[in-house]
Amino acid sequence: MEFESEEAAKAFYNSYARRVGFSTRVSSSRRSRRDGAIIQRQFVCAKEGFRNLNEKRTKDREIKRPRTITRVGCKASLSVKMHDSGKWIVSGFVREHNHELVPPDQVHCLRSHRQISGAAKTLIDTLQAAGMGPRRIMSALIKEYGGISKVGFTEVDCRNYMRNNRQRSLEGDIQLVLDYLRQMHAENPNFFYAVQGDEDQCMNNVFWADPKARMNYTFFGDTVTFDTTYRSNRYRLPFAPFTGVNHHGQPVLFGCAFLLNESEASFVWLFKTWLMAMSGHPPVSITTDHDSVIRSAIIQVFPETRHRFCKWHIFKKCQEKLSHFFLKHPNFEAEFHKCVNLTESIEEFESCWLTLVERYDLRDHEWLQAIYSSRRQWVPVYLRDTFFAEMSITQRSDSMNSYFDGYVNASTNLNQFFKLYEKALESRNEKEVRADYDTMNTLPVLRTPSPMEKQASELYTRKIFTRFQEELVGTLTFMASKAEDDGEVITYHVAKFGEDHKAYYVKFNVLEMKSNCSCQMFEFSGLLCRHVLAVFRVTNVLTLPSHYILKRWTRNAKSNVILEDHSTDVYTYYLESHTVRYNTLRHEAFKFVDEGAKSPETYDVAMDALQEAAKRVAETIKNEVRTPISNGKVRSCFLNDGSRGNYTSGTHDESLVQHMSQDDLDKNIRELMNELQSANRKCEIYRSNLLSVLKAVEDHKLEMSVTVQNIKIKAAEQSL
Repeated sequence: MEFESEEAAKAFYNSYARRVGFSTRVSSSRRSRRDGAIIQRQFVCAKEGFRNLNEKRTKDREIKRPRTITRVGCKASLSVKMHDSGKWIVSGFVREHNHELVPPDQVHCLRSHRQISGAAKTLIDTLQAAGMGPRRIMSALIKEYGGISKVGFTEVDCRNYMRNNRQRSLEGDIQLVLDYLRQMHAENPNFFYAVQGDEDQCMNNVFWADPKARMNYTFFGDTVTFDTTYRSNRYRLPFAPFTGVNHHGQPVLFGCAFLLNESEASFVWLFKTWLMAMSGHPPVSITTDHDSVIRSAIIQVFPETRHRFCKWHIFKKCQEKLSHFFLKHPNFEAEFHKCVNLTESIEEFESCWLTLVERYDLRDHEWLQAIYSSRRQWVPVYLRDTFFAEMSITQRSDSMNSYFDGYVNASTNLNQFFKLYEKALESRNEKEVRADYDTMNTLPVLRTPSPMEKQASELYTRKIFTRFQEELVGTLTFMASKAEDDGEVITYHVAKFGEDHKAYYVKFNVLEMKSNCSCQMFEFSGLLCRHVLAVFRVTNVLTLPSHYILKRWTRNAKSNVILEDHSTDVYTYYLESHTVRYNTLRHEAFKFVDEGAKSPETYDVAMDALQEAAKRVAETIKNEVRTPISNGKVRSCFLNDGSRGNYTSGTHDESLVQHMSQDDLDKNIRELMNELQSANRKCEIYRSNLLSVLKAVEDHKLEMSVTVQNIKIKAAEQSL
């Protein structure tokens, strides 16, 4: 046979292969010594030869997903060579194959026969623009052509074609992104953006953070979520925001990226760039999708940051990977969630997981084994010792709902993106302003007479106080009993009545007023749990110690000014000082009892000392007169008979205090309390005004620091 060109010979052999049932590829060629042109070509069966296993290339690295063996040494081939006339003639042909041929209804799966026609491309483009995914598009094509074998390509081909389409479209539209970022930077030099590669050439990735995002990170940058949801098939937009949680428990933005290249090197560049924009301070914790490439990049850039895979993404993936299993075993999903969310210890989780996989015979399920091997990055019992700013382990946090949900969707393109992006920012800012207003201008309903609840209502934002209030009210159903006491640290057994098998253990340091609960809620969320609060109740701790009030959850979270919140209520001050005195005396008394009980002699001395101390305390109580003054403290003086009394500096002298009747004393106390309340109201107004002024000063200081940081970054870039 003769052919007009090499391509004609190739097309003929491929057409023949389609009818017979095998795939083809181009093999060897020979070139002319005179001009280097190809003068001979061999087309072979795709199963010709054997795979070349290069030991040097594979010896030192683990192959994670080895490809299936496809070459089996088949000899079938067609050879053609160029004749002097310029035509190509057949110089060799081998018909026989050493493997089974593919039946006609499966030929469309062979690589050399999978081609997307022009008409199919047009239809795919139209449906892709309407926001349809590859699976739904393939269903439409199968219906249009009357069967999968007549479509001529597979869903994988469709998916690849759509991806290449997006890539070409993004490369064209990415100039819009650069124009927007340059404009924003020109309007405000504190607007940060960076491009991987040269701006004037084909680039890979883009990152930006506006001044508000950078400032928010200084207040709430302890925990971060890197949301890659938007690179999934649902959204088809390579967009990834960095978000966190503000003092109202709302999502807050720390920067955004467009990812045109999702290699490990690209993620490393992105994380380093983001860290530089955030003044080089890494977060305590970061949450991402379950992705080994992202995991590897985080280990390199944030070695000290605790990395967590998003549990809800894993649950969603579980529904996909085990969908047929869920239908067959309706109870499995509930048991799986219970095993992950409701186990209280590592030992309990391990035992529960083992029971689950044994019961449902899932020991060899590849995906389940993969997520089990990475359990320390997503199962709550392994993560409770680290701060993630989540109020509940079983309920999904608002921060895990994407910041841009409701604005960016499957059909969003770059022409529309920045308008929707700005709308999302405006909406989130408005919600924060509204939450600030509600916190400052409305009073919460107190559910107990506890001074601690009143204190928390004045410190926390409204939403955080509501969550704390739930824990405080929850203490009423718990009993705390002493389990162990070594003098300084007391261990309490805390459980609901009749549920001792579900006990929590709280270690309480009396002198330092510090406690640790086995549930680790404070470490995980920054709020005290009901178990610690139950111990505080039985140990007479009536107000929250300052080290258990995280500033990031308070009304003043966005201020760098630290104003001591002295209690303006005399009774609250009395309760605070009483708690300290009580715990100190009790600690010293325990040591005294231990020493005094060692022998009969020390016992007698100790009893005499206690009796003498009891007489002196009773005498002091009898002679003491309590009078509140404007700063909330009771000051003491000695009366004419040598006993100790109290006075208010500048308002009463010693003789008045000494001879005043009880009715007059009560009347003066009421008058002083009214004056105190009026003064407190004025002080609160002055304090609010002062805070607003100081906040403005601090905001200006932060803006200046960001400007300085930008100058340093530019200087570093120029030096490079």
